[in-house]
Amino acid sequence: MTEASIIQQSTMPQTRESLATDLRLLGVTPGGTLLVHSSLKALGWVNGAETAVIQALCDVITPEGTLLMPAMSPDLTDPVHWGAPPIPQAWHEPVRQSMPAFDPKRTPARGMGRIAELFRTWPGVMRSNHPTSSLAAWGTRAETILQDQPLEDPFGENSPLARLYDLEARVLLLGVSFESCTILHLAERRTWPHQTLIQEGAPLMVDGERRWQRYETAILRVDLLEDAGRHLVETGIARSGTVGSAPSHLLPVRETVDATVSRWRGMNILSA
Repeated sequence: MTEASIIQQSTMPQTRESLATDLRLLGVTPGGTLLVHSSLKALGWVNGAETAVIQALCDVITPEGTLLMPAMSPDLTDPVHWGAPPIPQAWHEPVRQSMPAFDPKRTPARGMGRIAELFRTWPGVMRSNHPTSSLAAWGTRAETILQDQPLEDPFGENSPLARLYDLEARVLLLGVSFESCTILHLAERRTWPHQTLIQEGAPLMVDGERRWQRYETAILRVDLLEDAGRHLVETGIARSGTVGSAPSHLLPVRETVDATVSRWRGMNILSA
């Protein structure tokens, strides 16, 4: 969608102030802990673009709260698994050997959207240390939430997602589907703690040297997330509204995870 088409579909410009008002009406409160997944174009035409969106979120959360966004870099993985698009098999080892090592400050996020990518570089923002599944955070609880994300199980019991559960945080989906709702992977890991593992790899700095680090990690079930989302909306656990022009959902992490685990266990779905 071009900027011109976004302008044509917008009845009025969105601003830092108007977005903050919409966030408050949806139920975002000062001092809370909030994980945000977002689409800039879904909000309509925003004066100040992603900068204004982040400012609005920080205004509502306040420095006493904590704001998080995904900072994932799925391209820092073993190319043998790449499928969108794949690369020739003859390239696999040269790509492994030349791929830049993960750097929390410099490695860009991929596929997370313009808002999340700018937030990653925002003053005062920290980033967790996982090469593919990191989160970025700003605020009072940032360091506590992000510390020591496990390489093998980035969304499991010792992950930032589990800390969000313990803190009774909330998730905000701004114009994106439940396929973007990362907290549902914590529900997945709790439903199926013995999921099939895949051999993975990433370039890391170890003792000051770049190394290709191999590890095992679970194969996750993205195909189940939309069904979980419909259930959360139907049961009223997800509070729905509009921020700017974006259909949005606000979800309490603990209730979301517990209800989804119960649903998936009740459906007797097999793990990957």
